[in-house]
Amino acid sequence: MSLSPPSSLRARAEALAGPLPPLQAQAEQLARTLLLGGHGRRQAGMGDEFWQYRPAEPGDAGRSIDWRRSGRSDGHFVREKEWQSAQSVHLWADLSASMGFSSDKNHPTKQERAGLLTMALAILLMKGGERVALASLGTPPRIGALQLRRIAEGLRFDPNAEAADAEAADYGAPDATSFLPKSRAVFLSDFLGPIEPLEHAIGAAADRGITGLLYQILDPAEEAFPFQGRTVFTSMAGGLRHETLRASDLRDRYLDRLSERKTQLAHLAHQAGWRFATHHTNSPAQPALLWLYEGLEGAR
Repeated sequence: MSLSPPSSLRARAEALAGPLPPLQAQAEQLARTLLLGGHGRRQAGMGDEFWQYRPAEPGDAGRSIDWRRSGRSDGHFVREKEWQSAQSVHLWADLSASMGFSSDKNHPTKQERAGLLTMALAILLMKGGERVALASLGTPPRIGALQLRRIAEGLRFDPNAEAADAEAADYGAPDATSFLPKSRAVFLSDFLGPIEPLEHAIGAAADRGITGLLYQILDPAEEAFPFQGRTVFTSMAGGLRHETLRASDLRDRYLDRLSERKTQLAHLAHQAGWRFATHHTNSPAQPALLWLYEGLEGAR
């Protein structure tokens, strides 16, 4: 067994104790405003109904290990109870190229707003004793400072990332097949891409008894369509391009399509027992966070 030199240990310790990622710091501040407003949730109680065994993972407390079950195999296993599944929340924030759009430098991008709301919601849920997972990481719901740091890192958006299929990179879609049964989920996206992958994800979630929220995030220009004259419309990933000499002629058709998509999303959410709402990036983040937080309470 080799030991790291003191200088190396100190460097690693200083790195771990460094400042929070900017997103996490902003989210902490946003979550604090909600808690100060008296919207805190009571601590969830312990349950006693057995649900399943799962392999022990780094961060699990020793008291949570079922030693009798572990003695029958080469690994350690944790005995999970029903409340642990019910008190778990899976969060998906769309980080696709489409979400990088902002029509005004004074407004955040859709991705920035989705990331902030996702991070702040994770903080609030954990303060209430709930386990949280970021769906894109593919890890199970956990609680604690390390999990928050993982989520913050997972929400980083790399605008320079290259994709083999530029058109597919324009839009994202969640995958709910690995979500815990009877847990809850939140999907944040502009939902402007193909609807079929989302329908599949909601269907997979509903089959597992998962309830949750669909939260559409739009830039105000996407809601108002203020374009006139010669305009070139290009998708964020560059896979789609359309040029017109009279953009105003497209306005009514575009607004009809947007209204149709919102109707589809609301119907999809209703069928699955979920809730749906739309948020605009030029609006304050606090009311959006409150809607998400209280919406999850109703999704129990």
